[in-house]
Amino acid sequence: MTVNRGIVAQIAVLAALAVIPLVVHNDYYLHLLILALMWVVIGSAWNLLAGYTGQVSFGDAAFFGTGAYTAGLLVIHWGWSAWWGLFFGGIMAVVIAFPFGWICFRLRGAYFALATLALNEVLRHVATIWESFTQGMVGIMIMQSYISKLPYYYIALALAALSIIIIRLVMRSRLGYYFLSIREDQDAAESLGVNTHFYKMLSLVIAAWLTGVAGALYMNYMGFIDPHVVFSLHDISIMAILVGIVGGVGTTYGPAVGAFIMVLVQEMFRTAGFGYIKAAAKFTDVQFLISASEQLTKGHALGFGILVVLVIRYMPNGVVGDWGKLMIALRLQKTGRAK
Repeated sequence: MTVNRGIVAQIAVLAALAVIPLVVHNDYYLHLLILALMWVVIGSAWNLLAGYTGQVSFGDAAFFGTGAYTAGLLVIHWGWSAWWGLFFGGIMAVVIAFPFGWICFRLRGAYFALATLALNEVLRHVATIWESFTQGMVGIMIMQSYISKLPYYYIALALAALSIIIIRLVMRSRLGYYFLSIREDQDAAESLGVNTHFYKMLSLVIAAWLTGVAGALYMNYMGFIDPHVVFSLHDISIMAILVGIVGGVGTTYGPAVGAFIMVLVQEMFRTAGFGYIKAAAKFTDVQFLISASEQLTKGHALGFGILVVLVIRYMPNGVVGDWGKLMIALRLQKTGRAK
């Protein structure tokens, strides 16, 4: 009986992630893991639309924010549990995505990307201005269902696993071949009878649904949202793109790897080396360390930029896409040291 090493590795990784909360009891580290798992969902959704179907999007924040606001509005207007947002948040994101895609998929390349950017800004302004319904810049605050982070962790893990399974099943089906044909050459696909507009719509609907569900999870977990948080171009849309680029565009597990790397890098800058540089500066009272810790907390955008430049320069296909090349480079380095 032949054992598929890939399946064994996947089961091992999933089992390890399931066991981590039983070993790691620090709420801070569990918080980072929950955020990383949430980004696995968002990154996988962006990767389906941009990486596999070739439709680069800057509008993930539109679907994320729609899912988050759906969960919050269910609580403040109808008194429902915010957990219903996991169901209705994805549906409402699809409701937003469907007419947008129907109109804007007639555009290509940079024009479509700009249209997604416009959609995000429109929804952010609607959420800001419509105070009677969305509470505007005051935001929406709800009571969290659990004090412990364990339930949120396992829900995030289940959604991350579900998103990867959905993407894998889709890309191994006939839909996946249609998506790839559109990415490689849309005109050639149309000449072969592929209804490119229809299949781009399907890709967008799946991506929007996953992103909307992630937004609803964020509302339940954080307990507070406002327009500038969940419709943020930099913190949501650009982050989703970076997750895909760093992990590997057009790969199944690239967004998962990219999500953990980007959350780690973001937190490292936000906390000045997870607080170690700040602690060292306080302990030694060295002016250089004090200045370095202050500047590091402000330089997360610069850090992201440097990381992306390095990835594009040395691993243009991302960590997962160029994993073989990375392993060969490491072996050559070890061999050189041995000599």
